[in-house]
Amino acid sequence: MIPLPSGLKIWLAAGATDMRLGMPGLALRVQQFLGRDPYAGDVFVFRGRRGDLVKLIWHDGIGVSLYAKRIERGYFIWPSAKDGAIHLSASQL
Repeated sequence: MIPLPSGLKIWLAAGATDMRLGMPGLALRVQQFLGRDPYAGDVFVFRGRRGDLVKLIWHDGIGVSLYAKRIERGYFIWPSAKDGAIHLSASQL
């Protein structure tokens, strides 16, 4: 696990996201649909339509990182809202 700095804000993007998107596409979604700055140091989490894959983007002050996690059975629990973002703590992530 990568250590997360204290005070880090984590945002779940509500709804399903096209998992073919990479760093530039996800950063654009953060700007256009969430109205936030993807380079401000917050973590943004996106879930695919099937629910078995999540992608996280994070600008750590040096560059943007893209993390992906796929589970073999089951799916990630996600808010039912269609638009917007939900704030989480590091422990909830």
